Amino acid sequence: MNELIQQIIDNPIPSAIVVGNLVIIESLLSVDNAAVLATMVMDLPEKQRDRALKWGIFGAYLFRGLAMLFASFLIKIWWLKPVGGLYLLYLVFSWWKEKRAAGQEEKEEESIDKGKNWLYKATVGAIGPFWATVALVELMDMAFSIDNIFAAVAFTDNILLVCLGVFIGILAMRFVAQAFVKLMTRYTFLETAAFVVIGILGLKLSLSIYEHFFPESPLTHFLESSQADVLTSILTVAIFVVPIVTSVLFNYPKKSIAAEK
Repeated sequence: MNELIQQIIDNPIPSAIVVGNLVIIESLLSVDNAAVLATMVMDLPEKQRDRALKWGIFGAYLFRGLAMLFASFLIKIWWLKPVGGLYLLYLVFSWWKEKRAAGQEEKEEESIDKGKNWLYKATVGAIGPFWATVALVELMDMAFSIDNIFAAVAFTDNILLVCLGVFIGILAMRFVAQAFVKLMTRYTFLETAAFVVIGILGLKLSLSIYEHFFPESPLTHFLESSQADVLTSILTVAIFVVPIVTSVLFNYPKKSIAAEK
């Protein structure tokens, strides 16, 4: 623990960049996660929707905490990193495949069809639609926690930075949720940017298999260095910021049609 703290003290600026990047990733990914959870409760009576989402918030914190414990093992067990990297790359491939096969509206409709979910079908008859929906929300919270923790660990091996960045991101999401929703509504291409970042992080984690088998190679020394973490952080921030700047100045990429009206 003291060694991890000393790493942060010795490298304050790189550590701050990593934490800032984790906050951005957590917030942007949480917008998409929150949108999915919100649509999942829409078929419930209005008074029950807020209750189901409150249970979802509790689940988000619980599973983030459990995922943090998992992350501490993920950092130590070498083969879990490439597995996590392949999982992130699979998420990107699935998103790209769905995006290519259908429009965004159809994709969203497919993602909230509770009737096809095994957990919902198995529990709705026994505990009713409200608690079956809550159970499904908690399952989604668990899946989202794993996604975000894998992405966080790709930035740094310092578990303290991972915990700090992710939990600040959760708090930020609670306070600035509306701002992020408006941002992603205005700049719809940020969804693509988020998946590009996930792909980069997945590739970085996948390369850990090379680091394991070729520990003395120059590439391994670079990938394990703090410079690599900083460059990854700068690159991922640029993927979000640069398109927004060019969209504002040159209208490329184009804003959403609704935002232009």
